Parts: sequence; structure tokens; C-alpha cells
Amino acid sequence: MDRYARWNALLEMLTDDGRVSVEEAAARLDVSQATIRRDFDQLAQQQMITRTRGGAVANGVSYDLPLRYKTAKHSAEKQRIGAAAAALVSPGTVVGLNGGTTSTEVARALAVRPDLNTSAEGAQLTVVTNALNIANELLVRSRMKIVVAGGVVRPKSFELVGPLGGALLREVTLDVALLGVDAIDPHLGAAAHHEGEAAMNNLMVARARRVVIIADSSKLGGHAFARICPVDRVETLVTDSGADPTVVAEFRAAGVTVVCA
Repeated sequence: MDRYARWNALLEMLTDDGRVSVEEAAARLDVSQATIRRDFDQLAQQQMITRTRGGAVANGVSYDLPLRYKTAKHSAEKQRIGAAAAALVSPGTVVGLNGGTTSTEVARALAVRPDLNTSAEGAQLTVVTNALNIANELLVRSRMKIVVAGGVVRPKSFELVGPLGGALLREVTLDVALLGVDAIDPHLGAAAHHEGEAAMNNLMVARARRVVIIADSSKLGGHAFARICPVDRVETLVTDSGADPTVVAEFRAAGVTVVCA
């Protein structure tokens, strides 16, 4: 296990438990206690955790991990969700795509679809995004038309937020918005932890004919700080097969088409 994989695992432990000792972490990851101490010290320097005598405690880890530390969480589910969401996109349409690990998998799935990458008249896909990493994924893998909303970069998510991006989004029309979220509830709707990201996502919803929420089953029924949109604005929810059938039934009762990948 390399250093970044260890760091991701340590942050996951802290997300779940709140506090982890050096001895416990070393045993669970099968590395030396000296290695764990160095890892904890380096994570503390990045203000990701708080060091304690003999271990570490969470420092907001469960709420807003930087994107680079989220990639391993529910990765298989997110890849399946990405493929299923990409299958809902038709050639020649305009797609809105926000940031996040699940959205990244959607972008990768879109990029490898040959029917979306043709230069034939009217067949090229246009993607409007406020995420720098999404734009990069598509630019290096495809021949799609990429439109990037402006704004201030959030280092944790690589998303651009603020009024500069909002000015662009208010001038475009999206055929479909594919949005990753931090939480979606059948009664409260879709939400994000950061109000700036929620505001940009809300603008995409307002400019879209169809709204598709992409969220692994851990996000279903959850709550987050800032609402993106009410559930009645969501046409389709793409999640994984681990979703609670009761929660899925609630979404369907609310008029949402649920795809379990």
C-alpha cells in the first residue's frame, strides 16, 4: 500500500470512528507504528486531522474530504453509476456536469462512447461544467465541445463557484444536468455540504430540461447543509444496487425514476 492509499484508509477510519490510535491503525493497515506516526504528522500538517498523544482525531474529515482522498470510497459502485448515467445521454445534446468523484466516473464513461465523439454534423456532445478536473478528463480523452463556467476554485473539489460562473450558466440551456450530490432525501431533495457548490448546481438545475442525480447508496436519505433542488425537480436518480429498497420505494413514490446500477 502506497502513502496516498494509506492516507485515504486512515481518513476513512477517522470518518467512521472519530478517533484512531497509532497502534490500532498500524495493526489494521499492517505497517509499522513509525510509519503511521509519520502519516499522522503529515496529515496534521495539511490540517486534515488533529494529532493527539498516541493517535489522531477527526478534523471535519467526515464532512468535506478533498477530492483526491475520496476516490477509493465506493469506487466500484461509482464506476457502475457512471456507466449507467452516461448511457442516458444522447448524441448532439448539451450536458451539464458538476464536480465530485461520481461525476468524474460519468465523464470517463462519456469520453469512451464513440457515438459521442464523432465530428459528424450535429452529433458532437457539448458538456458544460464548473469542475476543472471534469474538463480535463474530457479534453484529454475526447473530441467533445467543453464549456467551463468561471469562478473561484475550491481546492477540495476542483469546482468553480461564485457569481462569475453563474453569469455564464444563466445564458445557456442544458438538455440534461447530471449532478453528483453529497446527499439526497426523498422529502428534502438534493443537497451539498458547501453553499457555493449548491448554488452553482442549483443554476444548472434551473437551466436544464432534465435533471439526473448521480449518487451512490451511502448518499440516499442523507442530509447536507445547502439544498440544490427539491425532489420534484429530479427526473431520474442513478444509484447502486446496494440502495435500501425502502428508500428506493420512497423516491419512486415521489415520482423519481430510479436506476440501480
